[in-house]
Amino acid sequence: MKLLDFIPIKLTLLLVLGILIGYSFNTGIRVPLLLTLVSLLTLGILHFKQKKARGITFGIMAACTTLFLGILIVALAQPKNAIDHYSHFKSNGPDTWELKIIEVLKPTSFNQRFIAEVTYYQQRKASGRIIVNLATDSIQEKLQVDDELIAYSTLEMVHPALNPHQFNYKNYLEKLGVYNQLHLNRHDFILYTHPTRTLRGYAARLRDKIISRMKQANFGEDEFGIIQALFLGQRDDISEATYTAYKNAGAVHILAVSGLHIGILLIFLEFLLRPLEFLPKGKVLKLTVIVLLLWGFAFLAGLSASVVRAVTMFSFVAYALYLNRPSNTFNILALSMFFILLVFNPMLLFNVGFQMSYAAVFAIVWLYPLLQKFWSPKPWLVKKIWQLLSVSLAAQIGVLPIGLYYFHQFPGLFFVSNLLIVPFLGLILGVGILVIALVLLNLAPDSLIALFDTLIGSMNAIIDWIAQQEAFIFQNIPFDSVQMVITYALLISLIWMLPKPTFKSVTLVLVSMISLQIWSLHKQRQTHDKEQLWVAHQTKNSILMHQSGAHLTIYSTDSSASTRIIDDYVINENIATVMYRPLGNAFNMDEKKLLIIDSLAVFPELEAQPDIVLLTQSPKLNLARVIDSLRPRALIADGSNYRSYVKRWAATCDQKKIPFHYTGEQGAFVMTLN
Repeated sequence: MKLLDFIPIKLTLLLVLGILIGYSFNTGIRVPLLLTLVSLLTLGILHFKQKKARGITFGIMAACTTLFLGILIVALAQPKNAIDHYSHFKSNGPDTWELKIIEVLKPTSFNQRFIAEVTYYQQRKASGRIIVNLATDSIQEKLQVDDELIAYSTLEMVHPALNPHQFNYKNYLEKLGVYNQLHLNRHDFILYTHPTRTLRGYAARLRDKIISRMKQANFGEDEFGIIQALFLGQRDDISEATYTAYKNAGAVHILAVSGLHIGILLIFLEFLLRPLEFLPKGKVLKLTVIVLLLWGFAFLAGLSASVVRAVTMFSFVAYALYLNRPSNTFNILALSMFFILLVFNPMLLFNVGFQMSYAAVFAIVWLYPLLQKFWSPKPWLVKKIWQLLSVSLAAQIGVLPIGLYYFHQFPGLFFVSNLLIVPFLGLILGVGILVIALVLLNLAPDSLIALFDTLIGSMNAIIDWIAQQEAFIFQNIPFDSVQMVITYALLISLIWMLPKPTFKSVTLVLVSMISLQIWSLHKQRQTHDKEQLWVAHQTKNSILMHQSGAHLTIYSTDSSASTRIIDDYVINENIATVMYRPLGNAFNMDEKKLLIIDSLAVFPELEAQPDIVLLTQSPKLNLARVIDSLRPRALIADGSNYRSYVKRWAATCDQKKIPFHYTGEQGAFVMTLN
């Protein structure tokens, strides 16, 4: 089956290419809008002139139109391109904001956090989204979706990643259309008493009501956290140990209401509603009921972006099952992606969940029939186990490169967790929905609650056992975006070659393998030739990282607290060995001298002036005298210092005309060595 023979797949690939171009170059709205209108007009003229036969000219113009459309929808999806976006107004300090809460985020130790829609700014109608950080003691009840408030505060930037290869939260928020944040205390805002309600707000309130009622039932703490994640999309109450166990067992996807849950629910409904097919127009009726029930589950889960995306995709899959033609499954999957990117949000293309959902579903639809042809056992039990393993293997192959790129981890026992959990997940979802409905009606018997609690507890126990088999958990795997693309090319060419090897397919496999090897050697050479010293940022800690080829030496006052920063660096820089040493007072590397002044404010006399002075642990000193005495070329303050000290030091350096670098604002400092 040649997938590129299907027009929907071609158009979807062109739309994706247009989205990538539009995101990379940020062309604005006018140019892509003009190009799209011109190409549409040309396409219309060609359509009426070439009624009988569609020539190559028509095909080229259709491709160009789709490409320009992809560029255009990205430009339209950028909030800053809107004329009334708040960033186009001048700000002179604290301003008045009118905001509507649209999403509740996971709280921190000090703040409740929300994403809010800007409705008015400086008494003028405005648009845009911002993060609202509300001090925990500012309000007794937690804000909810649809709540509206008027606030008086100063707009702040979202800080980018401060350390090398750290997760860039600022970049993540920009893909969501969020660029700034507000910090509010109890006296900075007033809540409206009668806010306007939206469908998402009603869904969020239903979810909160369900959580409140479920808390009154006698569920275990860990079990209740899993129930919230499975059915309501809330993972805040899952313990760190439980989440880590699911991740190491290769079953973390179970904890997110996404494609897996909706897919299993679809299969469950297909089986349950099969008797409807015997009625007049029963297949159409069954399709309608299934789609309505899927969207009902989405409403139950709070209509979050991931759930809406998954239900939209599987609504198209339900239609493909209704048509019952394999070729149409690929077409409709491609159309569902085209529809979601065009109508909902083209920036979903950069969402990890979106990528993994479609990679898994496409792989299952393509590979599952091939695996069944490869081996079709006769015994019923063996056949069912092989079918389940085939689905699991196909999905894992589909998401393998993406998983390695984002998470740098591969759970070797994924097939065990899927074999033991996924067959019963449909039962768990079915019983869970029944339990939730009965709890809301105050009709849930204690025996049913105890049974469901035992089911969830058993699932947790199985996951915990699998996660303890550490020999099968492969972690900290270096894997970049180029390797991800080449690996997909290798997997696709292998799947194409295995049923019937041809010269073309074998050549593609060999080219992909050689390309992967060349890129790996190139990365190793890059690592071998690199030597640099990093002053990393971490609050209440000092970290120096000296990379010499594939060896990394860590100098830190608290090495245990710096594990996450170091792991990110080790994975992305292909580091082979790591050594930990205590932080000294002076370093001489490649004829560059670094002097460290800590809280004792005592430093040794040096024969030559230091190139850089690093201030750590808030030393009490007269910086002007230190500068006159040592005459350094630059000063650095890391995250272990008090901010008030840093501000004073920055002013002194400005007076002395000496470069000053604070890692808390400018990020980690790097010094390249020869």
